Amino acid sequence: MNTDIILFNSRDELLRVDTEKIVYFEACGNYTTLVTANKLKYALHVNLSGMERLLEQRLKERSSVFARIGKSYIINLRYVTQINLLKHKLILSDFNQCAYMLDISKEALKNLKNTIIKLNV
Repeated sequence: MNTDIILFNSRDELLRVDTEKIVYFEACGNYTTLVTANKLKYALHVNLSGMERLLEQRLKERSSVFARIGKSYIINLRYVTQINLLKHKLILSDFNQCAYMLDISKEALKNLKNTIIKLNV
C-alpha cells in the first residue's frame, strides 16, 4: 500500500494525515482548514500560501495531485467529480460517502477544467 503520511506539528499538537484522504484545504485568515474524506476538519496555523509551499516541500513531485484554486482553496484533484461553470460550483467526492460542494469563481473553474483535461487526472 503506497500511502503518503504528512505530519503537521505545532507546539501543542501533532497531526498525521494520509494525503490520499485529504479532500481540500480552505483559507481562513492566517489559518488553513484541512478537510478529509471522513468529514473531519482540522485548523492548522499556516496560511494557504504557506500550506502550498509545505505540500511542495514535503511531498515533492507527489504534490502535483493538489491544485490551488483561486485565493481560498487547495484541492485534491483525485476528488474532482463535477465542475459547473454556469453555477460556479465544484463538487468533490470519493464516489462513496464523501461529497463537498464549493463555490468557486468561473475563471478559476475554467482553469481547473483545462488542467484536468490536460493532465487527464
